[in-house]
This record gives sequence, structure tokens and C-alpha cells, in this order.
Amino acid sequence: MVHVRPDGRGFRWQLAVVAVGPGSVTMTPTYLIVGGVAAGMSAATRLRRNDESARIVVVERGGYVSFANCGLPYHLSGVIADREQLVLQTPESLGHRFGIEVLVRHEVTAIDRSARIATVHDLITGSTTTIAYDAAVLATGAAPIRLQAPGSERARSLRDLDDLDQLMADLQSEPTSAVVIGAGFVGLEVAENLARRGLSVTVVELAEQVLTPLDPELAALVQTQLERHGVTARTGVCVTEIGGNDVLLSDGTRVPGDLVVAALGVRPESALARAAGLRVGERGGIVVDAQQRTSDPVIFAVGDVAEKVCAVSGETTLVPLAGPANREGRLVADVITGRAVSAAPVWGTAVVGVFGLTAAVTGWSEKRLRASGRDVRIIHTHPMSHAGYYPGADQLSLKLLVDPESDAILGAQGVGGEEVARRIDVIATAARGQLRASELADLDLAYAPQYGSAKDPVTMLGFIADNLRSGVIKTRQWHEVEAEVAAGAALIDVRSAAEYAAGHLPGALHVPVDDLRSRLAELPDRALLVYCGVGQRGNVAVRMLTQLGFEAVNLDGGYSTWCAGTGRCVRERELVAVR
Repeated sequence: MVHVRPDGRGFRWQLAVVAVGPGSVTMTPTYLIVGGVAAGMSAATRLRRNDESARIVVVERGGYVSFANCGLPYHLSGVIADREQLVLQTPESLGHRFGIEVLVRHEVTAIDRSARIATVHDLITGSTTTIAYDAAVLATGAAPIRLQAPGSERARSLRDLDDLDQLMADLQSEPTSAVVIGAGFVGLEVAENLARRGLSVTVVELAEQVLTPLDPELAALVQTQLERHGVTARTGVCVTEIGGNDVLLSDGTRVPGDLVVAALGVRPESALARAAGLRVGERGGIVVDAQQRTSDPVIFAVGDVAEKVCAVSGETTLVPLAGPANREGRLVADVITGRAVSAAPVWGTAVVGVFGLTAAVTGWSEKRLRASGRDVRIIHTHPMSHAGYYPGADQLSLKLLVDPESDAILGAQGVGGEEVARRIDVIATAARGQLRASELADLDLAYAPQYGSAKDPVTMLGFIADNLRSGVIKTRQWHEVEAEVAAGAALIDVRSAAEYAAGHLPGALHVPVDDLRSRLAELPDRALLVYCGVGQRGNVAVRMLTQLGFEAVNLDGGYSTWCAGTGRCVRERELVAVR
């Protein structure tokens, strides 16, 4: 017998027994999910699909149990005009379709592990009740890191629909300026959408670059895009005080800010787990095994609150992304209902759009690898998104990071048109399948002129990886140029005369690649560091020179990558078609 009673805070299901055969009655299990949204609701709905008889209770502290938090910034500008489009499921819809009891504006305040009882506080009425569980899933997520500075109470965050409603109310007063603190994925999305709304926006970032998951030479392209669209990026500084309509920065300057939004990142909401005596890691994430089981065998943790295993290092990490959260929710439901499954290590694949520019990443960056003491082989390319002769091709800037010993893929980054996302997804899939970098050359990818090239940008990365692995060519990175020159290397620019005249590396000798064979006598009798626009002609030149007895290496990614990395060129992405 099932009884459904809707009220102002959700659907309450009373489901005590179920008949499973003639003359037999079996007690039904109760599964308690603490927290909704991605991980919690994936667990709850998968539990229902796996077990029709169970009682499933979701307790959510906020007012909404299932919403598109990744879409919140786009309502600020009206790109997503209807707020209700962001509400994916309601307690009523979940009750009708899945028979799930959903309690919003309720909070689990304590867990008695020995009795398997959770104490639940009604945040509206103040009343308290208890729920006995057979298995519990903690999906409490992560909380925004709060700014610690005078006036910080004026800083808004954007984590849920309540935050969105507050920001939309603030915008009704028609502010003209905004400061976004933090230049990560969310910070840049907020900055873009406030700018599209007509505000003068400044992004403040403590690091020396925007989008710290990227390496600086790719992050520079993102910052250029921000500035081209009127957003000022202040890096290497922090906010020390928030005034009535401005903010004070650590370098002593004041920036106008009628509206202030803090996007400083998140921390796991693990206080409940800690109070219950569950094991919590040094960074605040709940420690789980491969089945998402905590130190209590009937309590599981999923999503942003749970530690994960890093695919690159094999160590525990925190990855607050929707993809892993949804996968973990599904997995834990299968584990609870008897399926033998394990969580895969995470790559942290992510993508963001900035005024039409796409930036995507998977795995580790070069700076992170080097900071950890790992040796790394780097490959930069600047291919077109599809066949250059077909209209509408965009230039992509791709970077592949490879273990020089094993040829394993350690990470990849890309900035450019929307096709960047597809290329990073392909590399992330290859890495998950443990393909080696040189094996990217053998991927069988779709080709038509409007979608790609016969030599796809990903397979081109594989060709270069194979060349480097086999030793037929050697390269140097943009940040190694000064050291190479100091050690006596001569710079050889093999681009056209027009390209050389427009800008070149200091002290470079100009010998176009097509003239190289006839001008060999002009080359210095010492090590040569050869470069072109993006690396392709440099490769041709180096292969020629080394076979003719010269000691030559190619500047990886060419002049384009050197310009972006050093910031010594005009910040325009019209470094296109410099093959």
C-alpha cells in the first residue's frame, strides 16, 4: 500500500511493506540520500530503476532538488531567458515518476551510525524527525569559498537558484559596473554574461593568469578574448576590501564595482560526515573506496564531497565537476543494489566558452607536472578546425602532454572555436582507453571538409608524438628559447619575408624554408633553433637540415606559441594560416 501526500516542501511517501508472493510479506529497504542535484538525484533515480520496492528518501537543504547549476550564469544575460528552464525536476515530478520522497528545505543534522538513524531538521517549521536507513548516500556537494576581507558581505556567489535570484534582484537596480573575483570556469562565465548585459566588468585573479587549469601560453589567448570584448582582467592581485561601489586591490588600485561576485572555488561540504565519525581527507573530501563506500560500510559518498582517484598520479584528489558526480551517483546505486562495479580514475575533463572562444582541458597541465617533479614531453599545434579551403574554419591551439618514458598521455589543452571541445574529448577518450600518444596517429576519425581534415588535428598530434618518440626530430619549448640562445644556439626564421617583417624573435636570421637548400652556406656553424609560424615549416626545415649534417631543433608551436607565452607580441589571434 502506497500513500502519497504532497505538501509545501515535497512529497512524502509512506512505504512500509511489500508483498512479493502468495502469503509472503517482506520489509522494504530504506535508502537515504543526503543532498540532491547531480550526484544525489542520479543515485536516487538509479536506485528506483534498480529496485521498485525500496523506500527512497532525498533530503535537500536548499529549496531545489534538481536544477542545472552549470546554466545559472546564462540567465544573468538572458541567453537562457526563462528561469524555469533551469529547474529540471521538482519534488512533485520525482514523486509521480519515480516514487521518491523528496524533502526540500530540510537538513540532516546528525547520523547515528550504530542505530542507522539520521536526524532531520525542517528548516521552515523548526521541527525535527528521524529516518532509519538501510543504506545512506552523502551527496552534500561543495560550498563556495568565502572572501575574507572587509566588506565581503556585499560579495555574491552563484552556486544555486537562491543565489541566482539574489543576483537577479541586484541587477534590477541597474548597476553599471561589476567585479568578479576569480577567473576560473564559473568566474569567466559570470563575467561574460554580466558584460553581455551591459555592465563594465573587471575580473580579479590572484594567479598570474586567467583559467589556471591551462598553461600560460593558452590562457593568454583567453585573456585576449576577454579584453577584446571589454572585460578587464587583473591578474596577480587580490581584493583586500570591498567598498560601497568599488573594491580595493592589493596593489593599491580601486576598481569600480556596483556589483561584486566571488567565484573563488569550492570546498567539500563534509561537516556532517566528520561529525558522524567518517574518515575525511586532508583537503576536506570524504574518503571512499572504489565503490564510493565510506569508512562505514553502509554509508556512501558521491559528487563534489567525495575524494576521487586521479588518473594521472593515482593519488586522491577533488574534482568538483558534474560529469564525475553523475557517474558516481549512478555507480553507487548499482553497488547498493548488488552490482559489482568500481569507479574509474578521473581525468578532470572540462570546457568553458568565453565570448565564442572555447577553452578545454583534460588531465594535468605542464606547470602542474613540472611542479610535481615529473618529466614531460610537450607538443603544440595550431591546426584549422576543418579543411582550410572550406568556409568558416577556425584556428585551434592544441597542447598535448606526454610521458617521455612510456609515451602515455598525461593531459591536453585546447583554445579556439567550438571544435576544440571535440578534439579534447577524443584525447580524453583515448587516454581513458590507455592509448599511447603516438597511437593517436592511428585513430579512425570522421572526415569531410566542413567537419575536419583528412589529417585530423588529433591524428597530427599523434604524428608529432611518434616523431619525437622515435627521435627523428627534437623540439624546444617557447620558455626555453632564452636558455638555448644563451648556450650559443642560432635562431633561424624560415617563414616568409612578410611574416618576418611583421615580427620575429630577436636576433633571428631569416632564411625562408623554400630557399633553405640554396642558402645553406649562410647558416652559422653551431646549433640551430629553427622556427616558423606554428611549427609545420620548422619541422620540414629541421628534417632537411639534420639529414644534411646540421645540429638543428624545431621551436614547438612556432612563433605563435612563443608570442602567446611571452606576451611580447601584439595580442591578436590573427596568427592564422601562418604555415
